[in-house]
Amino acid sequence: MSTDLTPVPNVLVVEDEMILRMRAVDIVEDAGFNSIEAVNADQAISILESRSDISLLFTDIQMPGSIDGLMLAHAVHDRWPSIKIILVSGQVKPSDAERPTNSQFFGKPLAVDQIITELQAMVGAGALTIVPGTGALPVGSVTPSSRTDQELALLAENDSLRLLLEQAGVDAATFLAQAGIDAKEREAAERLQQLILGELHHRIKNTLATVSAIASQSFRTAPSIEAGQKAMEGRLVALGRAHDLLMQVSWASASLTHTFSNATEPYDSQGSRRFHFNGPDLRITSGAVIALAMTFNELCTNTTKFGALSVPAGRVEIAWTIDKPKQRLNLAWTESGGPAVELPTRQSFGTRMMKSLGQQLNGQVKLAYETSGFTYSLDVPLSSVAAAA
Repeated sequence: MSTDLTPVPNVLVVEDEMILRMRAVDIVEDAGFNSIEAVNADQAISILESRSDISLLFTDIQMPGSIDGLMLAHAVHDRWPSIKIILVSGQVKPSDAERPTNSQFFGKPLAVDQIITELQAMVGAGALTIVPGTGALPVGSVTPSSRTDQELALLAENDSLRLLLEQAGVDAATFLAQAGIDAKEREAAERLQQLILGELHHRIKNTLATVSAIASQSFRTAPSIEAGQKAMEGRLVALGRAHDLLMQVSWASASLTHTFSNATEPYDSQGSRRFHFNGPDLRITSGAVIALAMTFNELCTNTTKFGALSVPAGRVEIAWTIDKPKQRLNLAWTESGGPAVELPTRQSFGTRMMKSLGQQLNGQVKLAYETSGFTYSLDVPLSSVAAAA
């Protein structure tokens, strides 16, 4: 009997948005490879400097930090030329000349099956295993037909939105001309209009990519289609509520307290105030608003199904403090009065999201399944969540 001891290749996934990074990790693992995660280029470089077993870099182009994904790709190509590179973006499409030699580019939303094929062509066959069965989609399985349909639907929708944006640009130019605005003013207004439309187009494509990722994650481990659909709807509602909150402050920053109350309100049945908040208010970034809102949606869903709020006497305490000397935010979600807690037998999408939030914000997440009540704690640098004054 022979044993194959060939190591599974490692792929470094670099993506600053939590849900999109989780989706990229799933694609890499579905292709049969191990994934290593980074939230920005600086973290990616640090990982590459500390290990020599990375076969491919899978990176978004638009990222905060000292350099973007395209600059990261060139730096990696120069220092580690053996590492293959895949670039993705929902906003820009770099030309062949702008990309490192032999790198590949994919637009968002991601064409999953095409990327899996490309990953395997660039790195090798990996360790992909198709697991037969019905109901839930097991981790490591690939369903080309269903994913292709999802991607085609999203891409078709994106094309419709692109045409609407282009028409909006034409209408704006016509309106300015009819209003009698002179050439210089019209030129300045057109530049502003193009800037606004470009940003809107980027956000629409990013949102479509996020929706695609949420849909895939929701059905990936769902016990049934109905359960997957309900989970997806809840997550999309949570994302919509977070966007509503950010619209109220023009996507600048939002209140931490308001973010928590907005996320928990749908689960506080008939205003019975089963959630109790205790902590100082803080203005937080738009990225932190969305990440916390999505995480709290998972916590709320779990507690109403299985935890403290599944019984009338249960309650949830949400407390946070700011350690000023260390400049850190400490948050604790503590459930009490509910049924005895049991350790879960598998890691759900919600659990992955909660753990990923710690990495997203350069902090730590701890989950404690005490018999008396589940506890979630988050410890992050204040600079990772606080909006600039």
